[in-house]
Amino acid sequence: MTESAPVELTHLAIPAFILLIAAELAYLVRHRGEDFVGYGMKDSAASLSMGLGNVFINLVWQGVAFAFYLGLYHVSPLRTGSGPLAWAALFLADDFCYYWFHRIHHESRFFWASHVVHHSSQHYNLTTALRQTWTPMTSLLFWAPLPLLGFHPAMVLTAQSLSLLYQFWIHTEAIHRLGPLEWVLNTPSHHRVHHGSNPRYLDRNYGGILIIWDRLFRTFQEEDERPVYGLTKNLRTYNPVRIAFHEYAALLRDAWRPNPLPVRLGYVFRNPAWKPEPEQALEL
Repeated sequence: MTESAPVELTHLAIPAFILLIAAELAYLVRHRGEDFVGYGMKDSAASLSMGLGNVFINLVWQGVAFAFYLGLYHVSPLRTGSGPLAWAALFLADDFCYYWFHRIHHESRFFWASHVVHHSSQHYNLTTALRQTWTPMTSLLFWAPLPLLGFHPAMVLTAQSLSLLYQFWIHTEAIHRLGPLEWVLNTPSHHRVHHGSNPRYLDRNYGGILIIWDRLFRTFQEEDERPVYGLTKNLRTYNPVRIAFHEYAALLRDAWRPNPLPVRLGYVFRNPAWKPEPEQALEL
């Protein structure tokens, strides 16, 4: 297999993204009477700006990630090949890695600072899918086991791209339930729960393509009330730079306070909602 990085499939899909966004908007206008204002034009413009920034950053970052995975691949004695069974195994392995990448990016503030970007919209439509991080570096180690298991890095990056392509269409309210497929696949209904700030919806449904990992590890929640989208404390800005880095700034402010080292580290690495006990902190 070639030693050069594969073409990023999500970049090739940009024209399809635009057409699907237009189709979704037409559907909402026709069936729900929503106009461009109801769709959240400023919010959608911010999401598109985040998406474009992510595209340009990944032009460089994907090469770095590929080189890192290639190094791991060459030190591993294992080889899976590139036949149908290898791709089937990679599909499951990639989705498993995505589950833990996604879950830890919600459960540790250091990683949440990168991922919070994707949850910062109070709207839920296909443009929200494009609201992506400008710091993708936090994802690197979560897929490192795959080249060590013998999957070629080009296959790994292709599987990542296919997962992202799949996840685009589930960011919509135009599709309700998908019957028996809801048991196996991550669907618009399951992902609406994930984007909800309702207390019962927080930190649920981390799956990429499959929902089986959430069912297995007990992080699954069915959509049983209308989601309230956004963060528990929402941003009041459409500025892409502030959206991209606001949580890093807040994290640094908290860690910079003159507290004991365990408290400082807690602000950085523990749950995003974590606060020290009064007796632990010198300054709150």
